Amino acid sequence: MEIERINENTIKLYISYLDIEDRGFDREEIWFDREKSEQLFWEMMEEIKEKEDFVIEGPLWIQVQALEKGLEIVVTEGKVGKKRRAQLFSKDDEVVAFPDSISDLLENHFGPNEEKEEMAIEEDDWYFSIISRFENFEDVIQLSHYVTLDEASTEDTLYSYDNKYYLMIQLNMVDLDEEDQENIISQILEFSEEDASTTVHILEEYGIKIFKDNALKQVKSYFQI
Repeated sequence: MEIERINENTIKLYISYLDIEDRGFDREEIWFDREKSEQLFWEMMEEIKEKEDFVIEGPLWIQVQALEKGLEIVVTEGKVGKKRRAQLFSKDDEVVAFPDSISDLLENHFGPNEEKEEMAIEEDDWYFSIISRFENFEDVIQLSHYVTLDEASTEDTLYSYDNKYYLMIQLNMVDLDEEDQENIISQILEFSEEDASTTVHILEEYGIKIFKDNALKQVKSYFQI
């Protein structure tokens, strides 16, 4: 397992499927068995604690990306916002906020297990997030005049980081159906590229927040084409 310390509160790790199997877990178990996925997660956290002195003292925000040969996981200790996809589970009487179990996150990538019980999620918490990267600010301006977002069902924030611009947008998956979501995302990606490697935690820590709320609407109001 490869471990990278992003900052005081954030750890990024990569674990291959071979490493997972060497630890006594079957890949199918990690995809679909909640108990096994959480058991693997806590074993990795114990290893991180020993190697990086990363001690859990609060809720965790966890992002999992399924790669061809393994998993990339970003773990950040901090407060969980009101609008999130989250559940609570306990380990040794310690309650931890877990945005999705690894099995649920991988389900989006590999498909659901028909026998797995559906997890109940409050409507206000059902949000999908995407971060896109712009090479120059002119593309942000062009997008702001091209797309119109419903403020009741979307949230967008604009950052500057490493000489580029990043838009984080959250889509309410209750108010917007799948076609609406795809239309919004496709419009945004006409002017930018999706960036799965740059997380919101990196942008918050190292980037500059240009517009916090209704970013594209504000850009449109300030910059004409």
